[in-house]
Amino acid sequence: MLYRILKLSFVVSFLSLPAYAGSGAPKVGRAAAAKYFQNNTEIGTRYVASDAPSSAGGDRYMTIGVNTFTKSDAFSWGGSTKETEVGKWGIDMNYRLSQYNNLLDYSLRVSYQEYEPANQKANKLIFMYAVTLPDAESLFPLYFGGAVGAGVFLTQLPDESPVTLDYSLYLGMRLFNVFESTGFYLEGGLKNHLQLTSNGQLNGTYVSAGAVFTF
Repeated sequence: MLYRILKLSFVVSFLSLPAYAGSGAPKVGRAAAAKYFQNNTEIGTRYVASDAPSSAGGDRYMTIGVNTFTKSDAFSWGGSTKETEVGKWGIDMNYRLSQYNNLLDYSLRVSYQEYEPANQKANKLIFMYAVTLPDAESLFPLYFGGAVGAGVFLTQLPDESPVTLDYSLYLGMRLFNVFESTGFYLEGGLKNHLQLTSNGQLNGTYVSAGAVFTF
């Protein structure tokens, strides 16, 4: 009798082992992972946020800086045939308008610039449409481009054109989000203009530096 009872207990224990193992073993697989993160939304949120790639910060960025001419030659501006060191300092602002095919950026460049042709002061506002490669969202630190637009003198020499055709070529370096949404840029290139209603023109090279804001 004792032998039969022990044998029956052994059989029952052996048959219950798979059910016990199935209930205690961890569940794996895609369905189990989805259910886990659904039940633990906070962990899922932290995982997605930490693995998200950094970017330039949305679709917009703006730069604000100061510039100075390293060389500037004026021709037929203020009576003299040629004059050197005419360009002085200025303030630059660049605002990204749109992007084309993850390749380049279209932007608006606005500058305030001061000059001293014929030992007289002149200053103007410049509005230019610019194309820059590569696009900002690539986060590549080096960039180059060109811009063209119009300049309107706030103060101009007598009998000289109040408006100009401005064009520029530039090469620079930019670092996004060094401090949260603020970074830095350094740029150099050509800044030229042709006076539209008189014979004056300016050929110059410049450097500019300032801050980059992303939002």
